[in-house]
Amino acid sequence: MPVYQFSASALIQAQPQVLYAIIADYQRGHPQILPKPPFVSLEVEKGGIGAGTVIRTHMRVLGQLQTFRALITEPEPGRVLAETTDTGYLTTFTVDAHANGRQADVTIATQLARPAGMMGALEYRFIAWLLRPTYVKELNQLAAVAATYEL
Repeated sequence: MPVYQFSASALIQAQPQVLYAIIADYQRGHPQILPKPPFVSLEVEKGGIGAGTVIRTHMRVLGQLQTFRALITEPEPGRVLAETTDTGYLTTFTVDAHANGRQADVTIATQLARPAGMMGALEYRFIAWLLRPTYVKELNQLAAVAATYEL
């Protein structure tokens, strides 16, 4: 089945290891970067830092509360973190160092299976319409949190 992919990126003035630590910390760091709305809450079911963590996220979409459960993996520890949801979404956070490690390019990207036909195209447009600006806000919040974060 074909997949849809969309993403947002930002160059953030912070050390890559600080940014990655915030993203991978689902107990303290990650909840601070989630834009509200559409996110309502994030609960840690297992673990809390990096690979092996299991989370439950609540989002309000068009007035309806949506719940997603995700398993966290680290395909490239320190650089790429992945959330695989029970709904089939794969969202990755990629942190690439720049300027001798004084800043980083951070990309949030989501892949999802593309249903066939007109409904699939409409679903993709809606999800992209919702998530792209959410990812831009999330990257802005990541930059703000990183400015005050201590490892």
